[in-house]
Amino acid sequence: MIVSACRPYFAPFPGFFLRALHSDTLVIMDRVQFPTGTTWLTRNRFKNDQGTLWMSIPVWRKGLGLQKIDEVRICHEGRWAKKHMAALKSAYAKAPFFEDHLPFLEEIFSAGFERLIDLNLKIIHYILRCLRISTRVEVLSDLHVEVAEPLLSVEVCRRLGATRFLTQGGTNFLDPEAFERAGIRLKPLSYRPPVYPQLWGRFIPNLSALDLLFNCGPRARRILSGKGFSS
Repeated sequence: MIVSACRPYFAPFPGFFLRALHSDTLVIMDRVQFPTGTTWLTRNRFKNDQGTLWMSIPVWRKGLGLQKIDEVRICHEGRWAKKHMAALKSAYAKAPFFEDHLPFLEEIFSAGFERLIDLNLKIIHYILRCLRISTRVEVLSDLHVEVAEPLLSVEVCRRLGATRFLTQGGTNFLDPEAFERAGIRLKPLSYRPPVYPQLWGRFIPNLSALDLLFNCGPRARRILSGKGFSS
């Protein structure tokens, strides 16, 4: 069985879902430390007529010290949710499949989620369904694994009965020898950003996977798997 692990990013980029596509089980690492600086857990990129459109979710940090990801609370002061919704409508009004996703977007930006993890998981599960990816999803907090890296991923794999652990990008935090001792093989996954039709001129890679869905609809899974458009 192939297991992979990712942090619960906000509206993740396509590579997140390619990892899920090639895994039997995807573990959402919600009990690791929330970064003290800027992070993809609270922001991501979309696209409008000016180019890159950054969208961030404000969270409470001051006076809270180091938090685990599943402890982070969303700040609902101000009108950021309405502004985000308006920005998406303006940017993607002419996207072929934006209307298909409008009810979901209006739901998540009006729901008033208390925790960041709940908002991000709602979006992740939605994109998985839209991409027709049926990979099993587990959250670290449900597995009750208390060790930290470089042994955390090994113990997660043991708990789930994994024979392979899918890696993508940097692996400096992993201990290959610990995986070998546990009888678990590291399986690298190469990732090339999919190229697909976008609005507003020059193609920008690695935007939120929602951009792929807004522009390509049912073709998005085929494009993600490398069977659709290419550069």
